[in-house]
Amino acid sequence: MTAGTPVALDGLRRVLVRAPNWLGDTVMAVPAIRAIRQAAPAAELWVLGPWAAAVLEAEPGIDRCLDPPAGWPARWRQARAIRRAGIDLAVLFPNSFESALAAWLGAARVRLGYAGDGRSALLTHAVPPPGDRRHQVALYLDLLRPLGLTPAVVPPVLRVTAARQGEARALLAGVGIGPETRAVGIQLGAAFGPSKLFPPARLAALATALDRDAIPVVFLGGPGAGDLLAAVGTAMARAPRSLVGRDHPALLPALLGELGALVTPDSGPAHVAAAVGVPVVAIFGPTDPRLTAPLGEGHAALWSRPPCAPCFRPRCPIDHRCVEAITVEMVAAAVRARRAPGASA
Repeated sequence: MTAGTPVALDGLRRVLVRAPNWLGDTVMAVPAIRAIRQAAPAAELWVLGPWAAAVLEAEPGIDRCLDPPAGWPARWRQARAIRRAGIDLAVLFPNSFESALAAWLGAARVRLGYAGDGRSALLTHAVPPPGDRRHQVALYLDLLRPLGLTPAVVPPVLRVTAARQGEARALLAGVGIGPETRAVGIQLGAAFGPSKLFPPARLAALATALDRDAIPVVFLGGPGAGDLLAAVGTAMARAPRSLVGRDHPALLPALLGELGALVTPDSGPAHVAAAVGVPVVAIFGPTDPRLTAPLGEGHAALWSRPPCAPCFRPRCPIDHRCVEAITVEMVAAAVRARRAPGASA
């Protein structure tokens, strides 16, 4: 079969979606996952990916979420289990050789993914990547064309359970933030690398400026953001309010959904916040907002775009001019303009 050979969706018993490996990309794949669900309503839908269970916890129509195993013995065992289950269609959003090999070892009857990385022979439908660069949400949706699907590009939306909302509110209450406060979150860290990050001294100045406006601020981030938080704290007159290292992936949609706005680098939490309806002020440096800015109304993508950008380098080899050109006042003004209506201190 070739990429142009249509795939019949009638009679599918079981569909496996290999979700992206990054948090933000998994959120951006949600419209495509929903399009598959709607096109094959009678099939079991399995989603495999490191962020699948957290992102899709409240998503209806997902029958199973699987974690990718670590190490080849465990991968082989999972492939054998998938082979025994019988997969009629595997849709592979990652462009890696490994994801195609896993689908081939799992004997999926139809294996659909973008060509490249030497994996085309492992796919039954190797789709040539589009010639132009486009937003990641559109890129995932375009992969579905061999299925006869041409869904419109729409912003991702995530659902939150009442239990997770209660858990998030309890966590925020522990740092003095009630449900009506609608604090501004400042996300520390990005898995991509330090070239995306706003300097700690500027984050401290931003929090101080918002505090002067009676806008409460809470710092967020994973356990690895402790050093960044410490650097921010040394530049502030009083200890920063922080939930760094205190949440967990499945809680993130509910936690961000309680905020009035989120300030963040180009990172996964930017897409989670946008998908739960929270205004995002995203600081872009080495990456391109035309490809990965949160979709939807009410968000700001701040990008100075010097001649060297986008370079997509995790570490800047020169003077970090892309981020240095974005001032504290630019970020603060964007927050003030977008903080959720009705927010109060």
